[in-house]
Amino acid sequence: MPSFRKPLAGLTCLFALAAAGCSAGSKDAGDSGGSTDAAQPSHTAYAPYVSATDASANDSAGSPSTYNLAFVISDGSTCTPKWNGEDALTDAAVTSRIAKLKTDGGDVRVSFGGASGKELASVCDSASALAAAYGKALDAAGTTRADFDIEGDELTDADSVALRSKAIALLQKQRSDLEVTFTLPVMPSGLDADSLALLDSANQYDVQVSTVNLMTMNYGESYDGDMGDYALTSAKAAHTQLKKVFGLSDASAWQGMALTSMLGVNDVDNETFSLSDAAQVRSFAEEKGIAWVSMWSTFRDQQCADGKASRDDAATNCSGVEQSSGAFGKAFAG
Repeated sequence: MPSFRKPLAGLTCLFALAAAGCSAGSKDAGDSGGSTDAAQPSHTAYAPYVSATDASANDSAGSPSTYNLAFVISDGSTCTPKWNGEDALTDAAVTSRIAKLKTDGGDVRVSFGGASGKELASVCDSASALAAAYGKALDAAGTTRADFDIEGDELTDADSVALRSKAIALLQKQRSDLEVTFTLPVMPSGLDADSLALLDSANQYDVQVSTVNLMTMNYGESYDGDMGDYALTSAKAAHTQLKKVFGLSDASAWQGMALTSMLGVNDVDNETFSLSDAAQVRSFAEEKGIAWVSMWSTFRDQQCADGKASRDDAATNCSGVEQSSGAFGKAFAG
């Protein structure tokens, strides 16, 4: 996904959140490699991406249960975590903002990575140092939920992928309640080889994964059809892959999945995600028992001031489509 950098835009057991089981490296209670469908949560939550540094009047639209705080990355060259690579983890404005989000009724999840800057795994020189950096960010936000948005060059860097897996596994040994989400690009054909390799790496190092969050957006100029249909097709293809990779039942694979759409105009010509698309995704997610749905981002959940903003404006602070403020949040919340 885009970044909130200035100017603002923007396995042992898989799915520990969705199913109490074990990892790919061990057997579940039934010793079958999958998990039963009992005791699975059925409610699909709404958890949008928000800026950790700048509040939006649309943050609370749809009454999110969790906010994904974007993004913690390296300060540029060292293993020092900062919000958007610029703001200290304990910056007073940020901590005050996080406290306000929690007061309004939502939990928070720290999102590491994104499309811009350097993800910490690319600059930290050891798993212990990387785990410590991640831990500092989680402690500053006061949360046990971590999202790793891995895309672009970071996704194809096998060394950083392995280091990240080692660090997350180490951190989970230190913090048994840590919930981990991987946010990955997807196509209507499903997850690509690099994303599957990342999940294999998580398995190899015994990372407990709560959810795999699919970025249902930016497919390419040749995909000029309905964006809601593409989101559902992508989810179905990835569902088949997750079942195979982790040996899950149908229900467990759905319940270990999340879907994130880019509202309004996307970063690719011919791709516009409408309010009806959001309602379609929400309905599908509820039908399948998907863990949560999200969007990029609350800051864009409003009509552009002149109604005809350029693509650049729509990419940073509005949707580029006709809407009332907060309409996408309400549609995704159901």
